[in-house]
Amino acid sequence: MTPDEMKVRDYILKIYDGDVTKCMHCGKCSASCPAYGEMDIKPHQFPSYVAHGEIAALMDSKTIWECLGCSACVERCPRGVKPGKLIDGVRQAVIRQRGGSHLYPEQIPAMVDPETPQQLLVSVLRRERK
Repeated sequence: MTPDEMKVRDYILKIYDGDVTKCMHCGKCSASCPAYGEMDIKPHQFPSYVAHGEIAALMDSKTIWECLGCSACVERCPRGVKPGKLIDGVRQAVIRQRGGSHLYPEQIPAMVDPETPQQLLVSVLRRERK
């Protein structure tokens, strides 16, 4: 891994705040994912990619944009690995690399469509808090 890849990996692991080596690749997270069919790298593969330093592949994957952030994978994991948080960490690393940043709560009301489900807003805010 290059120093830049190590820096990105450290950023992802800071957001993740867990242990990727706990994953036993049972696939329960992927089996519960409603976006599974659209993903090129499945949720159960993310911990292994991070553990082996394959960060560039994750950052280039379409999975990070297909993940719904529903946390079904987090709930189904028997070992508490939280693959959805890893996916979110990679997505945030890509956004930061492209010069983007976080949304702040005070920016959201102007962007909200009255038809937007409140659960979606809560999910986004929960993930963006860190």
